[in-house]
Amino acid sequence: MGQTALAGGGSSTPTPQALYPDLSCPEGLEELLSAPPLDLRAQRNHGWNPKDCSENIVVKEGGLCFERRPVAQSTDGARGKRGYSRGLHAWEISWPREQRGTHAVVGVATASAPLQADHYAALLGSNSESWGWDIGRGKLYHQSKGSDAPRYPARPQGEQLVVPERLMVVLDMEEGTLGYAVGGTYLGPAFRGLKGRTLYPAVSAVWGQCQVRIRYLGERRAEPHSLLHLSRLCVRHTLGDTRLGQVSTLPLPLAMKRYLLYQ
Repeated sequence: MGQTALAGGGSSTPTPQALYPDLSCPEGLEELLSAPPLDLRAQRNHGWNPKDCSENIVVKEGGLCFERRPVAQSTDGARGKRGYSRGLHAWEISWPREQRGTHAVVGVATASAPLQADHYAALLGSNSESWGWDIGRGKLYHQSKGSDAPRYPARPQGEQLVVPERLMVVLDMEEGTLGYAVGGTYLGPAFRGLKGRTLYPAVSAVWGQCQVRIRYLGERRAEPHSLLHLSRLCVRHTLGDTRLGQVSTLPLPLAMKRYLLYQ
């Protein structure tokens, strides 16, 4: 069965979402999320990189989790093992709300973005090499010091989204966009203009002993699919997540039932 169900909720210069209130899901995201979860080895291959993080970060479980040491007046970040320059990619970040502190930023970075600062700050997105969403303040950062950062997602004045423990990051390198999803709803593109770069999953944190987990959900390349595969997507979409478990009761050959369930 699929991993997550979502509802729809470029230029050369990366641009904040405020100018593009488009809540439609990237093409291929539903297909990506309907595929079976990746195995543990693949998860670790796309996990946090113990050789590419702040000295105050300890990577655990082969890359599936990191913990920040309780160091005062320091902001510390970590980058993923894999960088993405093509295709549609999605991963889940799990970050307990009580472990976020004043600056908890989730996004992407190039290989040259700094991962440590000697003060508390929204490090991810503070320079030209990274893009991030502060999930506590609800602001977008890129080459930003924070005061003029746009809010995300766009909401009525005074309202701010409460981000749960788990959120999804959606990076579409074919379109050059970065967006997020929470509670099964895609919030729209946060940044555009990312084509031509190689970008890594990244976060920056200030809370001592916070633990941040990453779960890579998969990739979809912009390639043509067979009619058989497209038919499977159509059937699964028609059934919906709540009725996929009833595939076994359909009057179909066993091989077809297994195909519909990615078995």
